[in-house]
Amino acid sequence: MNVPIKRVWVTGAAGLIGSHIAETARIWAPGWSAVALSRAQIDLCDAPAVVRAFYETNPDAVIHCAALSRSPACQSDPVLARKLNVQVTQMLAELCVDIPFIFFSTDLVFDGEKGNYIETDPVNPLSIYAETKVAAELSVMANPRHTVVRTSLNFGISPGRDRAFNEELRAAWKAGRVLNLFEDEYRSPIPVQATARAVWELLQTGQSGMFHLAGSERLSRYDIGMLLAQRCAELSPRFEKSSLRDYNGAPRSPDTSMNCDKLQALLKFKLPGLTQWLEERPLEPI
Repeated sequence: MNVPIKRVWVTGAAGLIGSHIAETARIWAPGWSAVALSRAQIDLCDAPAVVRAFYETNPDAVIHCAALSRSPACQSDPVLARKLNVQVTQMLAELCVDIPFIFFSTDLVFDGEKGNYIETDPVNPLSIYAETKVAAELSVMANPRHTVVRTSLNFGISPGRDRAFNEELRAAWKAGRVLNLFEDEYRSPIPVQATARAVWELLQTGQSGMFHLAGSERLSRYDIGMLLAQRCAELSPRFEKSSLRDYNGAPRSPDTSMNCDKLQALLKFKLPGLTQWLEERPLEPI
């Protein structure tokens, strides 16, 4: 007896996380078929078009990765940030009232004063981007069927080669720039392949709620630069230590490292740290 294939919308499929989730359904979720949605397929701000497409395709779940995710862009245009990150999320959550809906949020919802954050820790966003994610989280969590996944810096290769932090560093080094990397700003970086696998496993468990999904290693931006420079020796990478104490820009969270024990207990594999991941794949481009 053939089991019907379930269809899942994956928004933001031209981005780093969305593209990897859409591409790996056949590997990690053989019972699911990913409908990859990027701006080329549908404008998520066109509500009538989204509603029409939703009822035409009748997905069994939605994984919402699309967002205005660059913090400077959100700071410069908060109206657009709220439209894309909050209003679009609310619309999709309403459409998915009776089906699973997974929304990607960020570790930056925290102010970074303590680190090792768990899901129930109070949020305190310091940027427009983080504020929009907190607002969107509230609308998603209003439905007990729905899920918020907070993630950290994801590493890998995006379709446009310009979405991941490692891609930003590589492009800067290729252009001959000397980078200043904070030695006192900490994240929990994770390879995007691990993020994709974890999301597919989470969807198939049927569990909903709030989950942290990040790497198992707390690293500063300078630590990350050191690791990646070893993989980009041909570019003669140059970078220097800098400190948040000397930074005069918009507020930054010093330590948004996350505790992922809640999600780890549901997964069939161990969430890796970036150092381990790179050591196990010495020939993979990054």
